[in-house]
Amino acid sequence: MNDVLARLRELRSGDLPTHGGRTLAYVYDSGLSEVDEIAAAAHALASSANGLDPTAFPSLLRMENDLVARAAGLLGGTPETVGTVTSGGTESCLLAVLAARDARPDLASPSIVLPETAHAAFHKAAHLFGVRKIVVPVDPETFRADPAAMTAAIDDSTVLVVASAPSYAHGVVDPIEEIAAAASARGVRMHVDACIGGWVLPYFAKLGADLPPFDFRVPGVTSISVDLHKYAYCAKGVSVLLHASAELRRTHYFASAAWPGYTMLNPTLQSTRSGGPLAAAWAVVHHLGEDGYLQLASRTREAVGRIRAGVASIPGLRVLGEPVSTLVAFTGSDGFDLFTVADEMKARGWYVQPQFAHGTSPLNLHLTVTAANHGSEPEFLADLAASVEAARTEGSVRVDPDVAAFVAALDPETLTSEQFGGLLAAAGLTGGGGLPERMAPVNALLAVAPEALRERLLVEFLGALYTPSSE
Repeated sequence: MNDVLARLRELRSGDLPTHGGRTLAYVYDSGLSEVDEIAAAAHALASSANGLDPTAFPSLLRMENDLVARAAGLLGGTPETVGTVTSGGTESCLLAVLAARDARPDLASPSIVLPETAHAAFHKAAHLFGVRKIVVPVDPETFRADPAAMTAAIDDSTVLVVASAPSYAHGVVDPIEEIAAAASARGVRMHVDACIGGWVLPYFAKLGADLPPFDFRVPGVTSISVDLHKYAYCAKGVSVLLHASAELRRTHYFASAAWPGYTMLNPTLQSTRSGGPLAAAWAVVHHLGEDGYLQLASRTREAVGRIRAGVASIPGLRVLGEPVSTLVAFTGSDGFDLFTVADEMKARGWYVQPQFAHGTSPLNLHLTVTAANHGSEPEFLADLAASVEAARTEGSVRVDPDVAAFVAALDPETLTSEQFGGLLAAAGLTGGGGLPERMAPVNALLAVAPEALRERLLVEFLGALYTPSSE
């Protein structure tokens, strides 16, 4: 057993760090070691239990209802509010779309109305469930959804309107009240994607933050998603999808008696569900409690304020929009390359997430700030300033104009896998060897590729990564 665990530790040594606040994406670190210990112990106690049948494992049913009640209480729920624990924010968003679609079987071509900043999970839902997307431009300065444009996009085919609290890309909260009122006036469901903000914005408000209303206290909001593996600091992956009533939730349930086995009955997209993540989340939520989350929110809010102010003070950097949550995105001037800044930060032990330009949103670097960043803000900002200067010295990464023109003219629908393999090799994305040490040249090439080609290139790269080696 020790040999296996030693091998696992060796494998994990090449990963980004999940503690210490140096990975500002993907992970959410409370900075409290006992949280991990409690989560691991609770996960071990319940990992063999199966949420497929709540009558066989009533402990899981009790814990799920407990977490749903806690989330509903935090987000302005009423006694009628119900919910479902899912595997993550994407599944919660998928189920919100599925419930809305299946509630309108009379529509041959149902649609959902999204601001262009809505999470890609809703694009995935539209793809999987055959729902049309009506994507609405946002304000080019604030990056918040435009209520008038959203209202105009609602028609007789609309089954769901979506807004964010906050949007992932820029950390801003959409004008939920106006959008929900428009949806309600047309008899359409309104979903608030609060996967990131749902467990932290209510505590920010208790600490005095001036936040726009976004939860069930807003008339017209019919469902909300909130991830516990984000700012509830629970282990991956646990999310809660709340509905204003059981009637609204019913249409994402699935039942089938049309086979000779047991009658299948699922509240989520999954059938078998390990009790481990659920129990781990339940234990962490009860351990931290109201006071614990308020303290973590206070530390996070202070860290966000310091980092945002520090970023804005570095010459050549500009914070995008007016973020009110825990996410900060910033762009740069033409005097240096942001992809190089990201590489320089990684060399200094920090991971910051590049975001490609899209619509009116320029190329930027994205930060997910957690309680673990509290206290290390001066070091982070000093390294960021040094990384910007290093990028200035190195100069912008330029893609050869002929290569850029060639890439821009490619049709991803006609290229073969072999041709994609050649493009990946030229870009330094070979799969088997992982990623190159410096990603700026790769990202620069991806940035000039049309979005459809970039998607296909990265899909091919993903396929190469998930190909077992012969070693």
